Amino acid sequence: MEGKLKFCYDKIGDILYLDTCKPYAGQESEMLDDEIVVRLHPQTNEVENVEILFYSKRLAETNDFTLPLLADLRLAA
Repeated sequence: MEGKLKFCYDKIGDILYLDTCKPYAGQESEMLDDEIVVRLHPQTNEVENVEILFYSKRLAETNDFTLPLLADLRLAA
């Protein structure tokens, strides 16, 4: 994921969104294990968005969980 990471929570859908850009029509979508959706850049296949479904249910079951993604985090300039 390249770019600033934005977190948004949809209480009605119980979905946590992690976005580096707004989702757009040309993105590819892939459902990972544990009901996690990733949206990929169509040319580079880089992850641009992550949707964690049933987020509050996950937190009720455990206080932490691991995403099946590698992260290269650094401070935004």
